[in-house]
Amino acid sequence: MFPPQCGGCDRIGTGICDVCLPADREMLSTTKSLHVRALASYEGQARRAILALKDGRRDVGGALGIRLAALCATGMILVPVPTTRSRKSVRGFDGAELLARSAASASGATVLCVLSQVAGDAQRGRGRSARLAARGRFRCSRSLAGVRCVLLDDVMTTGATLEDCAATLRASGAIVDHAIVIALSEPGR
Repeated sequence: MFPPQCGGCDRIGTGICDVCLPADREMLSTTKSLHVRALASYEGQARRAILALKDGRRDVGGALGIRLAALCATGMILVPVPTTRSRKSVRGFDGAELLARSAASASGATVLCVLSQVAGDAQRGRGRSARLAARGRFRCSRSLAGVRCVLLDDVMTTGATLEDCAATLRASGAIVDHAIVIALSEPGR
């Protein structure tokens, strides 16, 4: 009844169009211990589309996930960075999990939802120093001894959340040295 509509420009037909998020684009960044691949900078139409996902647009999330599939390989194990319980309740779904499942379906990757938040506070709205100081906010539900994982999230700002998740996965025995995101908030950092 309601056709998909681009989260970036409102064009009918898809959750994200090629004008707002051109295909075959990739950006690279790093954190302390991770290589991060992204599709765009967190600005303009890409930012608008991500905010639409954060506001509950499943069609946008599915389309963004399909775009993320270009950064995934068959057999890759994707671990989505979980959202807070309150955001999931308001939105009706976990955005990173939706992205991961859509990307996995299109690429032949596998999704492992093994992380959960133990601290209910979100990074959204925090300043840089508060973001970087946040640690120990996640728990892994099982041992992942020797399993190579790739973290997946919507946006990387300072990299603190990705690092916190990576540390949790490593404590469970996983090998984690890469992450995939839709957008980088601070490209070239």
